Amino acid sequence: QVQLVESGGGSVQVGGSLNLSCSLSGFSYTRYCMGWFRQVPGQEREGVAAIGTDFGTRYAESVKGRFTIRKDNAKNTLYLQMDNLRPEDTAMYRCAARAWGGHCYLAPSQFNFWGQGTPVTVST
Repeated sequence: QVQLVESGGGSVQVGGSLNLSCSLSGFSYTRYCMGWFRQVPGQEREGVAAIGTDFGTRYAESVKGRFTIRKDNAKNTLYLQMDNLRPEDTAMYRCAARAWGGHCYLAPSQFNFWGQGTPVTVST
């Protein structure tokens, strides 16, 4: 059974940093995509960053140059390093995965495994 568990969220001030983690268990596919999504109540889920076996990384325009996605294969953990945080980054962040490769578009419908989320609040 595949499980994704996020951690690392919290409250920071504008310009601060957070490093989100997503621990994966039961996920041992050789080709995959993994990603981070965020959602604010009343708004649609937004793709933030993705990483895959076939085509590398992809970022939303709003986070390019500030966020970095990476996967530690030895620890089977996905990370999202978030720097220079802004109030508009406030959201619930969820990691996601799918068990096939190809282009990792930032579309929620393309992922079939999801974590419960970790909240991020950026205040002025």
